[in-house]
Amino acid sequence: MTTDEVLAGVGPRLRRVRKEREVTLAALSEATGISVSTLSRLESGLRKPSLELLLPIAQAHQVPLDELVGAPAVGDPRVRAKPVVRGGRTHWPLTRQPGGLQAFKVLEPQRKQEPEPRSHEGYEWLYVLSGKLRLVLGEHDVVLTAGEAAEFDTRVPHWFGSTGEGPVEFLSLFGPQGERMHVRARPRRP
Repeated sequence: MTTDEVLAGVGPRLRRVRKEREVTLAALSEATGISVSTLSRLESGLRKPSLELLLPIAQAHQVPLDELVGAPAVGDPRVRAKPVVRGGRTHWPLTRQPGGLQAFKVLEPQRKQEPEPRSHEGYEWLYVLSGKLRLVLGEHDVVLTAGEAAEFDTRVPHWFGSTGEGPVEFLSLFGPQGERMHVRARPRRP
């Protein structure tokens, strides 16, 4: 692939990533300090992308720079999961084991929602990477912040989403068979 071909693909990628996150050009402009007109010209291919422009955009979207540039995956050991958008929430699958343990990185946009708790078979573990995650679990209504985790039996009515104060990014591990997932906070003492 030539340099011109790689650069021609940047604009559509920028637009796709922004739309998947339900971010307006004005909001992205505010987050990056790049003017709305420059962002628009980048997305439409009328402005050539530069590192100076792409780095703040990648940081604002919390994605690696190569996702915006479309760097070839040949010889690259990283998993390049395709994001899936469901109900405004973006999921990146981290496992591919149908019927087994499922792991996702999730980005929930800033929005205020009325909780609609649901229950089903399984066991879930949540870990907040950034932002604030509201978790309604049975009679509990808690807010988890970056670095906090929760685990629960999904047969208990539950709901989780943004607090409405900003986007939230978290990891979700789900075991349909109800297995418990544990993370050791401290190493074992010898």
